[in-house]
Amino acid sequence: MGGIGSGRHWYWGAKDTTDDYRSIDVRRWKRDGLLIPDQAFGWQWSRHGEVVASIRVRTELSRVILTYRHRSGGEDWKDESYPVYLDWTTCHLGGQRPWFLCPARGCGRRVAILYGGGIFACRHCYQLAYPSQRETWDDRAARKADRIRDKLGWEPGILNGNGWKPKGMHWNTFERLTAEHDAFVQISLAGIAQRFGMKF
Repeated sequence: MGGIGSGRHWYWGAKDTTDDYRSIDVRRWKRDGLLIPDQAFGWQWSRHGEVVASIRVRTELSRVILTYRHRSGGEDWKDESYPVYLDWTTCHLGGQRPWFLCPARGCGRRVAILYGGGIFACRHCYQLAYPSQRETWDDRAARKADRIRDKLGWEPGILNGNGWKPKGMHWNTFERLTAEHDAFVQISLAGIAQRFGMKF
């Protein structure tokens, strides 16, 4: 992460983003069959293959109980255990979709994802922006160029130059994607040059 064209800049007074917090996604838990009542499971977050945080979850008919320890800065560890209520909506093609009801005092907003601070709460309660909301126009161009690089199987990073046509891809498709990529790269480099007062 980081470096020119990485798409991440920090500004004075900017909001934290959803990527800055650990999260739990009720859709993932449903997909993994973890919302069946009367069971317990652990949920972990890893970085570089090492577990950096975990919680215990107990499921009930209309809620889950989250249990974990946390601390801020150099403070003592604090035990937390509280319910997060669930709401279910009917899908158009059958079945039901689960939602968390944000447990923060005075909220109760229906959301798919909760973010962990002292308690798990919705992004509105923590005033979190999505990473894309923090992007400048040239960051956005670099991200779009990198998305095309991924499609083409090229090395990530707009400064790494163009690669070859992937095997099996039509030449017309390859030429169109390469032209789009190159246009996004030009936009991104122009923004970087402008930011650092360089001529481009």
